[in-house]
Amino acid sequence: MSNEPEARRVRYEGGTGRSGLHRFLGGSPGAVLLRLVLLSVLVGVVLSALGLDPRDIFRSVERLFLHVWNMGFDAVLWLWRYFLLGAVLVIPIWLVLRLAKVGSR
Repeated sequence: MSNEPEARRVRYEGGTGRSGLHRFLGGSPGAVLLRLVLLSVLVGVVLSALGLDPRDIFRSVERLFLHVWNMGFDAVLWLWRYFLLGAVLVIPIWLVLRLAKVGSR
């Protein structure tokens, strides 16, 4: 028997023993789907307890886009200010998490 199919399989899977879909999803499709369903239900319960529903969220996003459209150039400055405000927390937290992940390998 030839080792050619085995070599092709390893090369296709990137040498990790997992398919590209498995690597992209971060697990088997069934397990990822189950986690997403459970997380969605949990977040739905929390949002419901806060008195929100999907229509409110969509209306808020629609109002945000209309507000940005109507403001014109001021919208760019407005978005930049909120971007900077959020980035002050998000970027350092992301960096620490990535460094911790690299350090744990």
